[in-house]
Amino acid sequence: MEKTTTYRIPIYKVSLVRDGSYKSPSKAITSPPDAFSILEGYMQGLDREHFVVLLLDTKNKVIGINTVSIGNLNSSIVHPREVFKPAILSNAGSILLAHNHPSGDPTPSMEDIAITTRLVEAGKILGIDVIDHLILGDGCYRSLKEAGHM
Repeated sequence: MEKTTTYRIPIYKVSLVRDGSYKSPSKAITSPPDAFSILEGYMQGLDREHFVVLLLDTKNKVIGINTVSIGNLNSSIVHPREVFKPAILSNAGSILLAHNHPSGDPTPSMEDIAITTRLVEAGKILGIDVIDHLILGDGCYRSLKEAGHM
């Protein structure tokens, strides 16, 4: 008689966990200044680069904020799977990307432009639009969409 080997396969439940809340001056994103008004307070005073995602519903109302990566003084590691994971779990219709430059200068680097291009392409595959990528400096920002990099 032949013995059959059986395996235990884990069963997973995936969920999104609320980690707090943030009082915002605006709820809907209709322009880069709207997004900046939300992000400026949320990211104020950071001494390292933080990459965040605003999760938006189909009417561009903010349904959540997720910090994807915390880097060092001048860089942050960002991978599409980490960017889109909270968007998928929250049923976001689109996302807005943002990160800060602790130097205060919001001028995009070549790496900023390259990761934006990669994330826009990943969003197309997933059916989640990337509507903009803002880089925040000291009291100012740069929109990569307005700058023609998207």
